[in-house]
Amino acid sequence: MDIAQRGASQVVCQVLAGRNLSQTLSAALQTKPGQIMPELTPQQRGALQDLSYGTLRFYGQLVRVLDQLLHKPVQDSQLRCLLLVALYQLLHTKAAPHAVVDHAVRAVRKCNAAAGGLTNAVLRNFLRNREALVAAAATSEEGRYAYPQWWIASVQAQYGRHSEAILLAGNQHPPMTLRVNCRCISTTDYLALLAQQGIQASLIEPDAVLLKYPLPVNKLPGFFDGLVSVQDAGAQYAARLLDVQDGMRVLDACAAPGGKSTHLLELAQLDLLALDKNSQRLELVRENLQRLQLHAQLQNGDAAQPDSWWDGKPFHRILADVPCSASGVVRRHPDIKWLRRPGDINGFAQQQLHILCSLWRLLERDGKLLYITCSIFARENQQVINEFLNQHDDGKQLPLSMPNLNEGQIFPNDQQDGFFYALLQKHA
Repeated sequence: MDIAQRGASQVVCQVLAGRNLSQTLSAALQTKPGQIMPELTPQQRGALQDLSYGTLRFYGQLVRVLDQLLHKPVQDSQLRCLLLVALYQLLHTKAAPHAVVDHAVRAVRKCNAAAGGLTNAVLRNFLRNREALVAAAATSEEGRYAYPQWWIASVQAQYGRHSEAILLAGNQHPPMTLRVNCRCISTTDYLALLAQQGIQASLIEPDAVLLKYPLPVNKLPGFFDGLVSVQDAGAQYAARLLDVQDGMRVLDACAAPGGKSTHLLELAQLDLLALDKNSQRLELVRENLQRLQLHAQLQNGDAAQPDSWWDGKPFHRILADVPCSASGVVRRHPDIKWLRRPGDINGFAQQQLHILCSLWRLLERDGKLLYITCSIFARENQQVINEFLNQHDDGKQLPLSMPNLNEGQIFPNDQQDGFFYALLQKHA
C-alpha cells in the first residue's frame, strides 16, 4: 500500500503544479526497475490510479481537513500530498485505518525520514477527531463540495437550487455505459448475453446499456467482435440528434476518439469524413472503425482552418464536438477542477465561436450542424450559439425533442455525464 500511496502523492503533486492527470498517471504506471518507483504489480497499479483520482476528486475537502491538523504549513510538497492521499483513504475508502496510517508513515520515511512522527501524529489525530474536522471543513463551500469557489459560484448562479445536485454528481464515480451496435445485435439480445455471463445491466436509452459494475472491456461479450462500444449515455444523443440518412455526406469535425463517428455509421450508410487536429488521437478513430468493421475517410486537420483540408464540396450534416472546459465530465477528469481558471471559460467560448463560424460555410443549404460541448457552463453553450446566430442571419436553432434535455443541456447524474447540444439549420 505504501508504494501506491507514494506513487499517488507524486502524481497529485505534479497535477497540482499544472500537469494533466491522464498523462502524469500514464507516466507513473510505466515506471521501470531502477527508477524512483519500482515496477508495479497490477494491484498496485489499480490502487495508485484510485488514490490519484480520489485525492484530486475530493482535494477541496481534504486540504481543509489537513490545514486544521497542521500547527504550521508543511513546506515539503511531497509530504503534504502524501498526507492528502492518506486522508482520502481514511475518509472515502474502506481501507483499514491502522493499515493506512502505518503504510503512510512507512512511505513518508522513504522520502523524508524525519517526517514519520509528524505523519503518524497528524493521521491519528484525524482518526480521533474525524467528525469535528469534517464538519469544520464543510463550513466552507470548497470544503463541502470539493470544487474551487469560482466554479461553485458559477454553477450556483446558473442553476440555483439544482446546483448542489450538479456539483455532487461531479464527485461520483463515473458510470460505465455501453452502446449496442444495432447493425449487429439488438439491445434485448445483448442484455441476454450479459445475463448469461452474470453481468448485471439495464437499458437506459435506445442503444445504451448501463452496467451495474464497471468491467474491463476484455470481459464484455462481443466487444472485440464489434457488438458494443463504451460510450456515455449522454454522448449517445449526438448521432440521433444529427438526423442522418443513407447517402449523406457528413463531417465529424473533432472526431477523436471516434465514438460519435462510429455511432453515426451504425445508424446510416454515410460518406463520412472524420477530422481531428491531433494525428495520434486520430489513430484511435482508425482503431474503433476497424474493430466495428466500419469505414470513414480520416483527415488530420484543424476544424478552425478548413482551407487547409476541405475539398470545397459541402456537407449535408456537420457534427462539431468542440474543445471546452469539460466541466460536465469532471468526475472522469477530476484534475480539471484544479487546472481550470475562471478566464479559461471565456477563452474556450471564443475558440468555439471561431470553429462554429469556420465550419458554417462548409454546410450546404438546408443542412444541419450539431454543436456539442461536454460543459455545464452557459458561457460555452447557449451564449456561444446566441452570438453565432447574431452574426449569421442564414441560420436558425431547431428545437430538440429527446428526453432529459433542458434547453439543450444535460446535467450529470448517476446515469450520464453533462453535455450541451444545439442543432442549427442553414436556410435553404
